[in-house]
Amino acid sequence: MEKTSAINKTAWEYRAYEFWNQRDGSPADKAKAILADPKANLKKHQHYFGEVIGKRIANLCGSNGRKAVPLALLGADVTVFDISEENRRYALELAACTGTEIEYIVGDIYEMDLNRYRNQFDVLYLEGGILHYFHDLEAFAAILFALLKPGGKLILSDYHPIKHCIDEDTYIPRYFDQDVYEDKIAYQSHFDPAEQTEFPKVMLRHYTMSEIVNTVIRSGFTLAQLDEHRGWNGENIPWEFTLVATT
Repeated sequence: MEKTSAINKTAWEYRAYEFWNQRDGSPADKAKAILADPKANLKKHQHYFGEVIGKRIANLCGSNGRKAVPLALLGADVTVFDISEENRRYALELAACTGTEIEYIVGDIYEMDLNRYRNQFDVLYLEGGILHYFHDLEAFAAILFALLKPGGKLILSDYHPIKHCIDEDTYIPRYFDQDVYEDKIAYQSHFDPAEQTEFPKVMLRHYTMSEIVNTVIRSGFTLAQLDEHRGWNGENIPWEFTLVATT
């Protein structure tokens, strides 16, 4: 396993299952919320999918299954690729509690078995702040392109690159920085401050919007749509984006 991937795996397997239970409730409780309206749990991404019945969807870095399970309930055949066994535990329990099934593959996406998964998926779905974990964006995009069937669709939603430069209404001039750096794992702040010193660090690398878009295009995709989204509470700042591309 690539060195930074191994570092990030160690971090994402430290109390992640505990965090999901703390934030989202137990798998049984989360299941009730999803079953009430599976499509609504896709939130702002639901209109990018269209009809999913019978489609094979890969949810890369699918975390605790909060998006994979609703898609499975809507009729898709869903495979999650993720680096964390703790995430897998919660996701499979969540699927069981909803009475559906998902496939969950734990491993380094850079080392995915493309002999098995090449041209296997109708849709790739990536969301929730994941690009900064991949420090070779060209190699990552090439894997994405290989996974899709001809005519397949990539739905990539991530933090807007400008978000990395905004801190409590202050602009931090680091937009074009390309360094890999050590940082806290995303959910560390949800734990008691006395416990936070025990958390492993992650290794991150941020990208500009042009790096992301141009890498997708160079990898062979045809760019179909690029949307920018406001802050989670409607703030007038770019907080996330969604890119749609086809093969």
